[in-house]
Amino acid sequence: MGSEDNFFNELQGDGGVRAPYSNYNAWFAEQDTTRLQTKSKEAEAFFRRSGITFNVYGQSDAEERLIPFDLVPRILSNTEWSRLAKGIEQRVRGINAFLHDLYNRQEIISAGIVPKRLIAKNDAFLPQMIDFTPPGGVYTHIVGTDIVRTGENDFYVLEDNARTPSGVSYMLENRETMLQMFPELFSKIKIQRVSDYPKNLRRSLEAAAPTHCDGRPCVVVLTPGIHNSAYYEHSFLADQMGVELVEGHDLRVVDGHIAMRTTKGYKTIDVIYRRVDDDFLDPLTFNPNSMLGVPGIMDIYRAGNITIANAPGTGVADDKAIYSYMPEIVEFYTGEKPILKNVQTFRCADPDTLQYVLENLADLVVKEVHGSGGYGMLVGPAASKTELADFAQKLKNNPSNYIAQPTLSLSTVPIFTEAGLAPRHVDLRPFALVSPGGVDIVPGGLTRVALTEGSLVVNSSQGGGTKDTWVLED
Repeated sequence: MGSEDNFFNELQGDGGVRAPYSNYNAWFAEQDTTRLQTKSKEAEAFFRRSGITFNVYGQSDAEERLIPFDLVPRILSNTEWSRLAKGIEQRVRGINAFLHDLYNRQEIISAGIVPKRLIAKNDAFLPQMIDFTPPGGVYTHIVGTDIVRTGENDFYVLEDNARTPSGVSYMLENRETMLQMFPELFSKIKIQRVSDYPKNLRRSLEAAAPTHCDGRPCVVVLTPGIHNSAYYEHSFLADQMGVELVEGHDLRVVDGHIAMRTTKGYKTIDVIYRRVDDDFLDPLTFNPNSMLGVPGIMDIYRAGNITIANAPGTGVADDKAIYSYMPEIVEFYTGEKPILKNVQTFRCADPDTLQYVLENLADLVVKEVHGSGGYGMLVGPAASKTELADFAQKLKNNPSNYIAQPTLSLSTVPIFTEAGLAPRHVDLRPFALVSPGGVDIVPGGLTRVALTEGSLVVNSSQGGGTKDTWVLED
């Protein structure tokens, strides 16, 4: 299985193959390697035909790329999943309550739990949301929680994606690909379904429509357009939900509502699942040069005549400096100890902490507080002396822009290689849907895998791949 013996191996325990993998492992042992190699190439062809690609920002060649798909699933028992799901639901409830409090009474600041400076100086905090509650009281309609595992029962939340989490299309297409390639596996092993996600997403969005909405709410997906790196996902989800995919120029204010252009004139819409960043949402309120949003939409929103999912201003909850307070945030609003743990986090804005980070840079992972996609980060153990020195200077120049964390011993899951199975590090992004009626979590999520031996960076933009994630029925 490889040399990474000091990491938790999700396939192989001290007593041999772990229970969740036992049926799959027996099936795999009977397979012809040449057939599996052929199937792997088929999967790549399927993804290419389907147009499942992404762009890497900042690359001069602007070429659309396939995210590599590994045909060995990541498997969780129903017991493991149940604990994870309870922890995610608790955390999501806490985040939603935190956002409502931040934009209204700010009791958590008055209580001295979260420092006011982290909010006052936070670009993701939108004054335009103060004293306003979205329809149904929901701020984070879709949340992607990044989770890593370090032991049999040790799961940590790496970060919360509360703005516009991406990746659910890959979760769905990975499962569809596996069903097509290995239908016999799904009759042999009972696996919980993920295919209901688009239906549940639409139902959840409709449930959060403005109260005055008559009949079935009209839902649309708002995309920045074909040049966005996640455009495939935008069009995929609109198609799967059976709703219109629109761009900003398709929408306008009509009689105090947002309406979309159709062949029969303008039609009122009730819910916008937006994949456009806050700053570009309304040129009259935010960036005046934006061509991606809808002029005046924030006035319609604050009047209660449209639901925007996720709500503007939710980004303050997935700020990495705020993340370091999340255990206290969860307990403050739920009255419960967090089920899922945070990774120990050092706030570089504190002078003593900054000194510690600088002295131990080679052993830490350092991230920008607003960073995402694996950009702007330093993985100390993998960095050269020059990279460490350059990053140390960045920290000294702008310490409040960074947090640091220990290098975690991420669990490994097998991938299929020409030499057989080999362990690689993974994380997991389950997706939670929040509506006024509660929280619905799809069983599984997107497993991202670092395909390079020894690498801890799983992001697709940094060369990672994806796997199908199985949650067993019992």
